[in-house]
Amino acid sequence: MGGARFVLDAVDGRARAGRLTLSGGVVETPAFMPVGTVGTVKGVSPEELAGAGASMILANTYHLYLRPGADVVRELGGLHDFMRWNGPILTDSGGYQVFSLAAIRDIGDDGVTFRSHIDGSSHHFTPERVMDIQRRLGANVIMAFDECSPGGVSREDAARSNRRTLEWLERCRTRFEATEADARTPQALFPVLQGNVYDDLRAEQVEGAMALGDWPGFGIGGLSVGEAKGDMWRTLEGLDARLPRERPRYLMGVGYPEDLLEAISRGCDMFDCVAPTRNARHGTAWSLDQGQVNLKGARFRLDRDPIDPECDCYACRLYDRAYIRHLLIAGERFGHRLVSIHNLRFLINLATASRLHIREGTFTMWVRSWLERYRAGRIAR
Repeated sequence: MGGARFVLDAVDGRARAGRLTLSGGVVETPAFMPVGTVGTVKGVSPEELAGAGASMILANTYHLYLRPGADVVRELGGLHDFMRWNGPILTDSGGYQVFSLAAIRDIGDDGVTFRSHIDGSSHHFTPERVMDIQRRLGANVIMAFDECSPGGVSREDAARSNRRTLEWLERCRTRFEATEADARTPQALFPVLQGNVYDDLRAEQVEGAMALGDWPGFGIGGLSVGEAKGDMWRTLEGLDARLPRERPRYLMGVGYPEDLLEAISRGCDMFDCVAPTRNARHGTAWSLDQGQVNLKGARFRLDRDPIDPECDCYACRLYDRAYIRHLLIAGERFGHRLVSIHNLRFLINLATASRLHIREGTFTMWVRSWLERYRAGRIAR
């Protein structure tokens, strides 16, 4: 299970700072990964991502399989050449997208049959096929196929998903090892741990995955899917106590500022979320002194300040809230791009600052102060 090496440099409480060395480069953790669903982070170029400090990005297996197709991506040199991204790339398994299509998919022990959201055509994903697709895409980290149960699911249903996820994980590993010669670059396979908010099921998932052998890292799935925040934090604390210290933990689909810091405080190392760019398309930005703000608000009509006076991103260095508000109200895509660049930089800066404070042993005090200031600004509005 090569293709990755993780070194834990420092800890502060449960928070961790480390370095993940992949075939595509080194990722310092904690790290936020921008989401390039169909081979691009919406509205943001690879050069702008690098300028915002991104070290690793995520692409989506389900969407790239449907369009343009994994064979096309492989023929064009793999995801790195296709996207013009020089750093590491992670591909998720497509499982979350498939399982979110509840009305147009059928789950069985063999795999999942689903209909394309694009043209209604029928497709079948098995653990083996998902491994083959990700081999062709050529990402540095690839994820095992899993069944993600929604928030509020019964323990019985969560246990059923757990069983299937472990069975699929074993099949993923077998296929992954059998096709290593097909990989153009060394790839690391991460399992996805399910169990919803049931502590015993989470423990069983960890034990089951580790019984299948060593892994270069672990994905934590099935959170941020509608459960209460307190349940998420309790679950992460339980996993922190059970997972190997010398392996990175990737919390899937989490990326709001408060959630990022709360999860880092509970031992998570890697994150991804569409929130920075999705919020930006609605005119929503993050600011340390104001929390989450809608820049379309009339109060910004004559505001000459940047989105966040403490941010060093391209948007905050060169443009003010009044102009960005005008672009958003006018429906100009440049406005969406500027807010996207800011939001991405905001999260990447948070991860970077966390890493520095962990190494200095000041994280616990700093994160408490940061969250108090951020929440106070949101309330003051």
